[in-house]
Amino acid sequence: MRRFSVLLILIALVAAGQQLKERPADSPQLQNETAGQPGTIEVPAGTQIPLRLAQAISTKNAKPGDPVYAETAFPIAINDRIVIPAGTYVQGRIAQVKRPGRVKGNAEFLMHFTTLVYKSGYTVMLPGSVEQMPGSEKQHVKDKEGTIQQDSNKGHDAGTVAQTAGTGAMVGGIADRSLKGAALGGAAGAGAGMLVSLLTRGPDVNLPAGTSVQMVLQRPLVVQAAKIQ
Repeated sequence: MRRFSVLLILIALVAAGQQLKERPADSPQLQNETAGQPGTIEVPAGTQIPLRLAQAISTKNAKPGDPVYAETAFPIAINDRIVIPAGTYVQGRIAQVKRPGRVKGNAEFLMHFTTLVYKSGYTVMLPGSVEQMPGSEKQHVKDKEGTIQQDSNKGHDAGTVAQTAGTGAMVGGIADRSLKGAALGGAAGAGAGMLVSLLTRGPDVNLPAGTSVQMVLQRPLVVQAAKIQ
C-alpha cells in the first residue's frame, strides 16, 4: 500500500513538470500573472499634451471651483499605439483667481486638469497642469504650478498720461495764448491721465474658446488597454 502511494506521488510530480515545460516563460498567461498591472499602458510623467479650450475663461467673472472644459488637439502615441486620441475630452477646475489691481498687480488664475474622458465614456483621473500658452501674446505661465498671468499694461498707462497731457497742453495754450498756459495745461492733463490710470483696473485674463493650452502630466497616467480601442 505504501509503495502504491509513493508511486502515485511520483506520477503527479512528473505530470506537473511536463506542464511547466509545455508552457513557455514568455506566454501571455504567465506574463499576466507576474505583471503588476496586466493589460495597462502607462503614459509617463512629463508628457506634454496639446489642448484647446472648449469654453471662454476670464478673471473678470471666473471664481475658484468653476469647471474647465477642453479637448486634446493632437493624438498621443506610446509604442506605436495611440493612447490618447485627438478630440478626447478633458475636465478641470479653476483653483485660484486674482483680479488686476488699480495701482499694481496683474490679473492671473490657476487651473488644474483632473479627468480624461474618452468618447466611449471611459474615464481616467488626470494629474495635469498648464505648462505653456502657445501663440499667446498677452498671457504667459509664470510658475511651475501653471499660473496664467496677464502681461503688464504699463505701455497703455503711459499712452493715457501722454495723450491727456497733450490735450491739456493744447487747451491751456489756446485759452492763455502763451507757453505758460500750455505748460500749465500739460501738467493738469498729465495729472488727469495719472488719475485715470490709478482709478482703472489693469486688463483681465481673457481666454476665448479655442485657445491653445499645453498641458503636462505631473504623474504617470495609467490606462486600461482594452478600454481605449
